[in-house]
This record gives sequence, C-alpha cells and structure tokens, in this order.
Amino acid sequence: MTLEYTASNVITRVGGAPMSLPKPVEALWSELERVRADVLREADGLSQRQADWRPGPNDWSVGEILDHLTIAEIATGKLTTKLTKEAAGALASWPSDLTALAPLPPDPPGPAEAPQVVWPVAGKPIGDLIATMKATRQRTRQSIERLASVDPRKLRFKHFRLGDLDLAQWWQLQARHDDIHLAQLRAVKRAAEFPKAEHT
Repeated sequence: MTLEYTASNVITRVGGAPMSLPKPVEALWSELERVRADVLREADGLSQRQADWRPGPNDWSVGEILDHLTIAEIATGKLTTKLTKEAAGALASWPSDLTALAPLPPDPPGPAEAPQVVWPVAGKPIGDLIATMKATRQRTRQSIERLASVDPRKLRFKHFRLGDLDLAQWWQLQARHDDIHLAQLRAVKRAAEFPKAEHT
C-alpha cells in the first residue's frame, strides 16, 4: 500500500490530530507539501531504466535527484534536532506577535554545486527512493512541529552559500531546494533521449 503524506493526513499526536501550527509555520508546511507532491507525481510510474538515465555524464538522473532531495531533508531535520537540543532550557516558545517568517536571502550569482555531504548515490531502486522520501517527510512533520514550539529566530546556523540562517529559513530553503530540483527533474524527463515508458 502506498501512503501519501499530506498536511491533512499526517497523524502524529495523541487524539488522532496533528499538532496545530502557527499560521506562518502552517504556510511553510503547506509549501513543503505542495512542491514535494509535485516531485513525487513526476517520479510516479518511472521504470528503473528511466530513473537511472542521465542526460549527460555530469548530469544527475531522476533517481539521483530524488536521493539528493531526501539526503538534504534528513540533514535539515538533524539540524533542527541539534539546534533545539543545544538550546534546551533557554528556548522561548513561539512568539504570539511573530506573524511572518524572515525571508530567505537571494541566491548568490553563478552556478551552485551541492556540498559532497549531500551528493546522491546512483542506481538505487526507484521504489526504495520513493519510499524513503515519503518516510523522511513523515519525520519532517515532527521537525516542523518542533520548529513551531520555539522562537526560530534564536536558532541560527551558517549555510555554505547563503550565510547565517535561522531555523525557519532552513526549512524555507528546503522548499526552495525542492522547487529548483523539480525543474531539473522535469527537464530530464523532457529530454529527447529520455527512455520511453516500458509497456508490459
């Protein structure tokens, strides 16, 4: 059975309902879910041959894009745990007057190369990649609920290209990151040499 993870059906709280989120965090979660649903829709039904195909020797396949997105999301979840644990006891709860998240800074000019720590592995089974991506998103809901319980402006960590970001900005970056690679994934599938669907 395939279980789709959306804001309406991720149940993590006693009583059968997800934790209520502050409006800015709810909007962030909705955006994370929207773009991830698009990514999964594009990957749905692909054969292993299609998932492994690369447009060029230095380009990523659809499978590698999925793997990279999941690795990056896991890293942001671990960062959430690290920052909240390190600040335990000194954290303020979500401020009632915080009605908007700080925007992300613009991307610096020039091409961006992913750090080696989030490089994907080629050739993973497409079914495993999709299942891992969905399971990771379920855990992400817990990280988002943790974010919603603190003042994210006090939790900061330096990004290798964008500089100092607060915890909410790190999760906004995850949504932007998915969107960027969604366009890349669609471009791979549009390539003239992309393998045709296999009919049985």
